[in-house]
Amino acid sequence: MKERLQKILARSGAGSRRKAEEFIQAGRVRIDGKVVTEMGIKVDPARHKISLNGKPVSASEEKIYILLNKPTGYVTTLHDPQGRPIVTSLLKGISQRVFPVGRLDLDTEGALLLTNDGDVAQQVQHPSFEVKKTYVAKIKGRLSAEQVQKLESGIELEGRRTYPALLKVRQQTSRHSVVQITIHEGRKRQVRKMFAAIGHPVFSLKRIAYGDLKLGTLPSGKFRILHKKDLDKVFISK
Repeated sequence: MKERLQKILARSGAGSRRKAEEFIQAGRVRIDGKVVTEMGIKVDPARHKISLNGKPVSASEEKIYILLNKPTGYVTTLHDPQGRPIVTSLLKGISQRVFPVGRLDLDTEGALLLTNDGDVAQQVQHPSFEVKKTYVAKIKGRLSAEQVQKLESGIELEGRRTYPALLKVRQQTSRHSVVQITIHEGRKRQVRKMFAAIGHPVFSLKRIAYGDLKLGTLPSGKFRILHKKDLDKVFISK
């Protein structure tokens, strides 16, 4: 049965559908040995040989879902031209090809989902599914009640207003504050930019949960395999 090429790639563990489209546009996908750059093309994986970067693509790879406690200093890509360590190098004993769901900056730590299920990755990342991500940020200075309310209501950030956030001040001194913040958007470096926009740059940042799936006591650099009940927690707080 024919399916869209990007859907087959996503299901195989190559990445989200959006990432699969980037691979196609870059000429990194071949069908029966021929480079394909046409978007929306339909292919029957049972009849045609599909390859990505010269490696065969399997459309029936067993799905796997992983929660990693990402340390700082690791990049959330599958390849880094600068030679920095990548998060998948921490997944010792995992034979399936998986990819990070979204990103955590080099200097941000904490909960990171990895999978070979492009459909689930799309749901976690797309704002329409409103998957909440919770972070703990150590920021410069003290937050006022007015600033908390401003962030919770949404602020203008790079020409677009942020969606409402949920904040909880955990600790405050004259020099810094520790703040828990929950958002469901996924703009690049969004939490850091939100605090910087109100004059409180971030010293350190850690993601502690997706929805109701919490990082808990998982040590830094370690991971655990997720089951259906765990995935249900990701979407339960929608």
